[in-house]
Amino acid sequence: MSDTKKRIVALDIGGTKIASALVTLEPGEKPVIEFVGKVPTEAKKGGEKVLANAIASARRVVDAAGGTVDGIGVSSAGVIDPKTGDVTYANEIMPGWGGTHLGAELEAAFGVPARIMNDVHAHALGEARWGGGREAGSCLVVAVGTGIGGAFVNNGKILLGAHNEAGHIGHVSCSDAIGVPCSCGATGHLEPIAAGPGIIDRYIELGGNPRADDGSDVDGAVIDQRAAAGDQAAIAAEERSGHAIGEVLGSMCNMFDPDCIILSGSVAQCGDAWHNAMKRGWDEAVMPPVASTPVVSGELGGDAPLIGAAENVVSSGYAEFE
Repeated sequence: MSDTKKRIVALDIGGTKIASALVTLEPGEKPVIEFVGKVPTEAKKGGEKVLANAIASARRVVDAAGGTVDGIGVSSAGVIDPKTGDVTYANEIMPGWGGTHLGAELEAAFGVPARIMNDVHAHALGEARWGGGREAGSCLVVAVGTGIGGAFVNNGKILLGAHNEAGHIGHVSCSDAIGVPCSCGATGHLEPIAAGPGIIDRYIELGGNPRADDGSDVDGAVIDQRAAAGDQAAIAAEERSGHAIGEVLGSMCNMFDPDCIILSGSVAQCGDAWHNAMKRGWDEAVMPPVASTPVVSGELGGDAPLIGAAENVVSSGYAEFE
């Protein structure tokens, strides 16, 4: 596409919701996001239903934009083949989503180019180009929430890997997770102990109250509040997560030597217990030449994957495809 203003329909397809918006991109200007909407993904109804909801979401944005757009950029859960726009694999959270020819379906429905990215890649590209990494030549972007994902971005391009799998930092081994089974079938990985569900499981395992004050199941936000109030089980659960994250980030910094690390996601918003433990894990793992690498917070929040998906339409997020 030429270096002029482009209006891109952006979709962010997750296991719970589909977010959609019009993202206007103009060289040298901050992306403008309009007509934001969200609908349930309805993932349990299968891949065809998710596809129908995605097309309906895109149609809503096209109509709001006056019927003319320059392309469609998608951030999607699952393993994506960015060359074809196919979803090559999705786990049990989105049954039947794997095998969806998402790019081809969107192009057939709207007659404009469609480019598809993994959701973590889209998030990373948005943060690297317009968020916490906009002044950096390279950055490691790590999102810690219900799961843990990441991507290494160099000169505005994502490292993809031979199997479109690069950046799965949640499946890096760490000392705190020795012997702990992972959903991928391996053991000892970061995600089961450091993501939100791992913190909850550890808290309950240590004798923490499994109920919030209103009688609902305890969640990460409640555990963080209890940690701040001195609940020792909550503190210990957050410390295990934080220490493991710090250890892995230090190790990855040794490997990639980025200008900065961008940390985002709900777990990264935890309080002192988590952050102090993360610093300890970092100090134990990182090599002196890279120990001063800044770890900064993401700036774009939920806009990051929408912006990244739109950017990928105008200027490929992957160096391999240039």
